[in-house]
Amino acid sequence: MVQNKKEDKGELALRKLENLFAKFHRIAQTLRIRHAKRDSLIITDEYDVQDLLRALLKEHFDDVRDEDYVPSYAGSNSRVDFVLKNERIVIEVKMTNDSLKDKEAGSQLLIDIGRYKNHPDCDLLLLFIYDKGDHIINKPGLISDLNNMSTSNLPVKTYINPD
Repeated sequence: MVQNKKEDKGELALRKLENLFAKFHRIAQTLRIRHAKRDSLIITDEYDVQDLLRALLKEHFDDVRDEDYVPSYAGSNSRVDFVLKNERIVIEVKMTNDSLKDKEAGSQLLIDIGRYKNHPDCDLLLLFIYDKGDHIINKPGLISDLNNMSTSNLPVKTYINPD
């Protein structure tokens, strides 16, 4: 019975996250239109994506940790973007741009996947790619390639928005 509760909690968390990822672009678009001629809140880089996603995550999850260090991998240290400690989910965020397209984003994320296998709080790795500029030509192919890096110890799920 305890195992089922754990699975249910994990599935519920995953559904919440999938919903956030699916609506992310729409939410970002609504921030552009502000009252009383205030400056728009516009997503221009990966830090902006992380800031908005952090706010959304904190609405749904109690313990959201950002910029958490990953144990050394191939002689270098790295940080994960977000750890949902209680759910044991790690989220890595990328935003495409003119210099970060299919190949570059995929290469960076493949390296990240190798690093996160050693993270003590990671039972599931979610990759969220915000492709506002439509730089990824073959989204299903990139999703498949990254998801196929899943192992029995580390499932990987990739989300690209807008799709």
